[in-house]
Amino acid sequence: MQLGVIGLGRMGRIVVDRSLDAGHDVVVFDVSAEATAAAAEAGAEPADSLADLCDRLGEEKRIWIMVPAGDAVDATLSDLEAHIQADDVVVDGGNSHFEASMRRAEATDAAYLDCGTSGGPASAEAGFSLMVGGPEWAYEAMVPVLDVVATGPEGHDRMGASGAGHYVKMVHNGVEYALMQAYGEGFELLHDGRFDLDMESIARTWNNGAVIRSWLLELCEEAFHEEGSDLGDVADHVAGGSTGTWTVQEALEQEVPIPLIYGALAERFDSRNEGRFSRRLANRLRYGFGRHEVNRQE
Repeated sequence: MQLGVIGLGRMGRIVVDRSLDAGHDVVVFDVSAEATAAAAEAGAEPADSLADLCDRLGEEKRIWIMVPAGDAVDATLSDLEAHIQADDVVVDGGNSHFEASMRRAEATDAAYLDCGTSGGPASAEAGFSLMVGGPEWAYEAMVPVLDVVATGPEGHDRMGASGAGHYVKMVHNGVEYALMQAYGEGFELLHDGRFDLDMESIARTWNNGAVIRSWLLELCEEAFHEEGSDLGDVADHVAGGSTGTWTVQEALEQEVPIPLIYGALAERFDSRNEGRFSRRLANRLRYGFGRHEVNRQE
């Protein structure tokens, strides 16, 4: 099928590259001419504006937006407004707040799919986990692309009505915070405890058959291998926090207790103060799955 992709950062390029590798025709646009040219070299058809992209897509447009959450999404939709209609489909693959996605779905002439995307740049080869909200017909229309951008047919599903995809992704990120905190606290006790221990060896052993094995634990092993058991100069400063904050806010509104997620979020905020080993590991893990910059100690 033919797909338009708007936004060619790390995540947008993965959507482009995986779609091209599967034989789909991809038209691309980015505010960076260099990014557009690089995607064209990989086999995509370049467009010099959103209007040009829509013209190249023809009828029944299928458009994937992968721009930063917030104003950039609204600006993109505003620019697309004159070029899309009811039988077109627009996918928002960023980390938008679910209420913003519900508002956009109501205001957009085309079918709007909010697509929570998990896996980060590290999933370029394996594919993403995709959590989609919006009209069922629009989801079904995008399945050929979803199958290849995700890990496969089992790597994506329609979560429900508009907003449901980003809602599920929001809670996913809250769970991610808590898991990172749990691993961090465990390794902090091992690091500061009774024995002189090799953190990489522990992570590797746990990753082979232990109940707590996971991809995050594999990233712990990678971090200790590359940084050393004491994490070298990795700083105690964990960036991010918006999706975790949204999760806690929603839990308060729904009166659902989530003490582990709240505690992990509080630790992330407190990391801007004193230094802790657990938060230094969380800092490094964010590089492992999302290629976020690692803050280093001075």
